[in-house]
Amino acid sequence: MKTYAVVFLSVFLAELGDKTQLATLFFAANPAAGKVGVFVAAAGALVVSSLLAVAIGGQLGAWLPPERLKILGVLGFIAMGLWMLLAR
Repeated sequence: MKTYAVVFLSVFLAELGDKTQLATLFFAANPAAGKVGVFVAAAGALVVSSLLAVAIGGQLGAWLPPERLKILGVLGFIAMGLWMLLAR
């Protein structure tokens, strides 16, 4: 159960204030948009993107040891951070 709580908390904190949440906020602010519909659409998009992440992660985990996946993840985050800093 601890693993699932860590996953929930990690995804929840990562999503707070990101551009996806802000886009959802602006869609919900539109008086013509149904709030339940905006919620269902946004939640569905998160479910589908999470499904893809789990499917791809499961395949990667079958091919690569966890240590290599962690290294790839770290390198990926460093690369994204450098790209964001230097792409101005």
